[in-house]
Amino acid sequence: MRISALLTFVFSAITALTASAQTDDTRRPSHCIAIADANPWMQYVHKASWTDPVPEFSVRLHYISHASFLLQTQGGLNAVTDFTGFIGNTTLIPDVVTMNHAHDTHWTANPDPTIAHPLNGWGEFGEGIDHYLDLGEMLVRNVSTDIRSGFGGVEENGNSIFVFEVEGLCIGHLGHLHHEPNDEQYAALGRLDVLMVPVDGGFTMERAAMIRVIERLKSRIIIPMHWFSGMALTSFLNDVSDEFIILRDGRSSLEVSLATLPDRPTIIVLEPQWLSD
Repeated sequence: MRISALLTFVFSAITALTASAQTDDTRRPSHCIAIADANPWMQYVHKASWTDPVPEFSVRLHYISHASFLLQTQGGLNAVTDFTGFIGNTTLIPDVVTMNHAHDTHWTANPDPTIAHPLNGWGEFGEGIDHYLDLGEMLVRNVSTDIRSGFGGVEENGNSIFVFEVEGLCIGHLGHLHHEPNDEQYAALGRLDVLMVPVDGGFTMERAAMIRVIERLKSRIIIPMHWFSGMALTSFLNDVSDEFIILRDGRSSLEVSLATLPDRPTIIVLEPQWLSD
């Protein structure tokens, strides 16, 4: 066979194999989410229901509402952040709930008594609280920060940033953060692969300061929360669009593992959705 004919044959074979791979729905999903919209054959990170089994080595995050997220492990642990007492029309009783008391949209004074581990993000006024809950598959810890108290004052150590360590991932929830953490607090947080961050631009802290927090933490996935309105969310996305990849495709849940973390810091917008059996 002549060299030119051989090259043509090899090129055609590679092209056919590539096309076949691109249309194979069983192919392992790519994490190149920045260009997903431009390639209809590309698989997103799996869009599973919160009632489906969690894949191996992964954790699922489902945005419930406001600042409440459901975190699920493969072994069946369920944790809810900033728990208000209502997560939807479901019989699910979380194993762990975390709460912050800046407003009643972040906590409840009467969590279901069957919840095994209700974790307040505050202690005695100004003293903070320390949590280190090791459930084997998941470790839950916190770093205390300040919040605003009544009449414009400050309650020292009245908020907690909760960190969930699971499947090798460090997942942080900033709660109702009102100030940029100091060096000691940043050191206590450590590496956060996934970050849930309030982007309202005023009720927590002004947007430029919150962006500085995001930039310093260098998380690979940033999930906006506490945005009240589409306008606040849009303003935040506009402010970070030059620096971060942004993905918004209508999903409410995200499954993530060490293997599927994006190469660059990425904003993933989840749409709030109450749980329903």
